[in-house]
Amino acid sequence: MDIVRIGIIGIGNMGSNHMNNIEEKQNIPGAKVTAVCDLRKERLDIAREKYGDGMQYFTDADEMMKSGLIDAVIIATPHYAHPVYALKALKAGLHVLCEKPAGVDAKAVAEVNAYAESCGLVYGVMFNQRTNPLYQKLREMVQSGELGAIKRVNWIITDWYRSQSYYDSGGWRATWTGEGGGVLMNQDPHQLDLMQWIFGMPKRVRAFMYYGKFHNIEVEDDVTAYLEYENGATGLFVTGTGEAPGTNRLEVSCDMGKVVVEKGEIKFWKNEMSEREFNATWDKGFGSPKNELVTPEVTGENLQHTGILRNWTNAILNGTPLMAPGVEGINGVRLANAFYVSAWTDSWVDMPADEELYLKLLEARKAASTGKSVEEKTLDVDGTYGSK
Repeated sequence: MDIVRIGIIGIGNMGSNHMNNIEEKQNIPGAKVTAVCDLRKERLDIAREKYGDGMQYFTDADEMMKSGLIDAVIIATPHYAHPVYALKALKAGLHVLCEKPAGVDAKAVAEVNAYAESCGLVYGVMFNQRTNPLYQKLREMVQSGELGAIKRVNWIITDWYRSQSYYDSGGWRATWTGEGGGVLMNQDPHQLDLMQWIFGMPKRVRAFMYYGKFHNIEVEDDVTAYLEYENGATGLFVTGTGEAPGTNRLEVSCDMGKVVVEKGEIKFWKNEMSEREFNATWDKGFGSPKNELVTPEVTGENLQHTGILRNWTNAILNGTPLMAPGVEGINGVRLANAFYVSAWTDSWVDMPADEELYLKLLEARKAASTGKSVEEKTLDVDGTYGSK
């Protein structure tokens, strides 16, 4: 194979961006969009006017996947459909790149993973924040042992401000039936992925949520979650869509000092000796380890979506290891599911959360939801969805 023929399922905002990145900007060597699918004819008309006969246009994803025109698919549909189409595509012998999150519930994502691990196809997920050299550097510092034992992780990620008009732009937005949640499902999958990618999964969580606190919506727009890890470290994850200006600050307290990632920089206040060693040997009462501010060397480009698309294409063509394997997408979903179960039951939740309990509690909220399942006209007979 010299070129990967790609079909895009869903050409709303993200699907169109990926199509333009590949076709118009020619940013992805070895990739070509040969087909697109969307249930909304007007979106296909826009694509046809722009790209003409350079690709084929479908309203049925199954037909596109069986057409013989593509080797791989990019899934850019609403959340509930992600694992549905991922599994269908893999079973059709197609490589898959799925938009985040990998799904709404971990049980559905696990089914995709089980097949993906045995079929020999390339399955990736669009965790483009993994291309950020700042987070790559922090992960390297954690895994190398440079920071010593991690004590506490605090991430305040509230620069997701959204106005009411944003939520009013679609009847499916910020509803249990349309998106399966609020800020955790829509805005935060990247940070939830980075939390587990850098620090690993916690052993248990306790979450508090407010639903429609800042907006006229039925899902969460303000969340505070507490995490406990096997080694005794703790974490705090604070997020929301109602603060302006918001904050994006990741702070890590560790045996060798403190690291902060904020405003495009990473800073390390490095202790001259480990805090544990200082604690065991200092005999003068008051005092603390001396430290100096170090700026870790960060290299590489922050290529975001382009980086993931190139990596996925190279994985198909050349066997390059994936930066964001699709099977790892379940970890962020499990974190979100556990946060929901904790808030809904007002209790601690051991990881991973009970999948059946989560689905039962979610279904109760979907039954009372006032939102549309994306759009009434885009609801397929099997309960899956068309494009965003």
